[in-house]
Amino acid sequence: MQTITLNDGNKIPSVGFGVFLIPANGPTYDAVRTALKAGYRHIDTAAAYFNEADVGRAVRDSGIPREEIFITSKLWLQDYGYEAAKKGLETSLDKLGLDYVDLYLLHQPYGDVAGAWKALEEAKAAGKIKSIGVSNMTPKIWKEFVPQFETLPAVNQVECNPFFQQRELRELLAGDDVKIEAYQPLGHGDASLLSHPAITKLAEKYGKNAGQVILRFEVQDGLIVLPKSTNPERIAGNLDIFDFALTEDEMDALRALDTGKGHHDPEAPGVAEMLLQNYKIHD
Repeated sequence: MQTITLNDGNKIPSVGFGVFLIPANGPTYDAVRTALKAGYRHIDTAAAYFNEADVGRAVRDSGIPREEIFITSKLWLQDYGYEAAKKGLETSLDKLGLDYVDLYLLHQPYGDVAGAWKALEEAKAAGKIKSIGVSNMTPKIWKEFVPQFETLPAVNQVECNPFFQQRELRELLAGDDVKIEAYQPLGHGDASLLSHPAITKLAEKYGKNAGQVILRFEVQDGLIVLPKSTNPERIAGNLDIFDFALTEDEMDALRALDTGKGHHDPEAPGVAEMLLQNYKIHD
């Protein structure tokens, strides 16, 4: 598995397995066990996915040494603020059944972000987290919050795919070697993306499917990708992207697909309130 070195010196596998919207109490457990058997060593969950316990149980039951699996979880908005964040992390560790997580993110950039970040910094110093990062930060939001931090984030996990390549954000973060983690890297399963001639032509050339071409493009372009599936063949196929490489002309052709527009706008009015209303992880 190809790894990327983060700005704190830790290494992260460039392809992870995402479990957003996979139900708990069975389906997530099965999907993670399937992913680990297929060769994944990077699992991405969150408190607000409600399936941390399934992830932890699948990891323990896999028989793979803990230190060989990179596990990410995320703090939810209800637990922002210094004291609340400390409790939120402990809840995540308890549900996962782990002594530490490899990466812990602030899931959304609203509210007492600075207080929550301070708690993550202290937990990192205490060894409960190996790396810390953020998610859903646009350039504007990044510039609002990150100057308040003592420690730079190692990653920013955001929506990113060939139709929305986050070029402005990537340019901003490059100077501090902050890596982009791409969620929904296949563009929400967008048929217009998966059937785009620029992609299907390359799929035919390399004997791959459209999703594999997209993931190869993203990894080759320096992204960490988090594809999600519950289909065992698709799970395995999304990892089978390291036996070919795109030429620079082919990379440029796919870079040209960028529209600069995504599905989720973290700066839209009322987003924080909507998220808090729809995702309550505790009373």
